[in-house]
Amino acid sequence: MTDFNEIYHLYFKDVYKYVLSISRDEMIAEEITQETFFKALKNIDKFDGKCKIYVWLCQIAKNTFFTYRKKEKYHEDLTEAEDIHVDSTIEQSLLSKESVFNIHKELHSLGEPYKEVFMLRVFGDLSFSQIGSLFERTESWARVTYHRAKMKLKEKIECE
Repeated sequence: MTDFNEIYHLYFKDVYKYVLSISRDEMIAEEITQETFFKALKNIDKFDGKCKIYVWLCQIAKNTFFTYRKKEKYHEDLTEAEDIHVDSTIEQSLLSKESVFNIHKELHSLGEPYKEVFMLRVFGDLSFSQIGSLFERTESWARVTYHRAKMKLKEKIECE
């Protein structure tokens, strides 16, 4: 066990820096680094010595990080599905409060790119990723633009 303590103390900072470089997030880097050493401890008997221990640890860290990202992406997809449901509920309540004509009138008075992003999302049923691609922007840009468009539209409708 003292050998693994030495490995931990010798390589923790280096593995952490490596994970930080690929994650760009201190909390994630710390979590992944801890998980890396936990996995390494469980599998130390499988280390065959064909590479340096630092390389082996970084490989574990990289695989752990990519597994983490896959899980995170899955949760984002679930959140997006929930957002679609919430958005459709908001849109349904808007339809019950206002006439369709007034909503479309306010929608068309929105500036670009808000109007187009909102229409692609609601009427075109496109994902944020697809919208971002259409504008040659990121998925995050599409999310933020859609949210702002929705808030502007809601504000205009509530003012009437």
